[in-house]
Amino acid sequence: MGKRKSISAEELKEARKSLYFAKLRNVPSSPRKMRLVVDMIRGMEVFRALGVLKYSNKEAAAKVEKLLRSAIANWEQKNERKADSGELYVSSVNVDCATTLKRMRPAPQGRGYRIRKRSNHVTLFVDTKKNNEVESQS
Repeated sequence: MGKRKSISAEELKEARKSLYFAKLRNVPSSPRKMRLVVDMIRGMEVFRALGVLKYSNKEAAAKVEKLLRSAIANWEQKNERKADSGELYVSSVNVDCATTLKRMRPAPQGRGYRIRKRSNHVTLFVDTKKNNEVESQS
């Protein structure tokens, strides 16, 4: 790796130390289906979001619930204390496309139809209400 690239990588690593997040990579469902679930919890308080995800009947909701629990655990690990009710909220969630598996399905008259099996990456950030209020006042 070049010097310029390694310096920017170090700066990014330092900036990420103050953020609390969790990543879920290569989830075998389409990004569109995942975004439907993620849009339900964006900006919500974390314990309320866990309740919403628990009682959602979408398959992706179970995966996002586990990811949210991981992000909360990461926050607790960095701050060395338990999260109180109403303290944390989901600050941002990103769903990006991952690799697409291309398969063929037999079709009439010797043709083949292409099937695209999509997958996605999810990144979930949590933050405290107090941090957000301090940044907006400055």
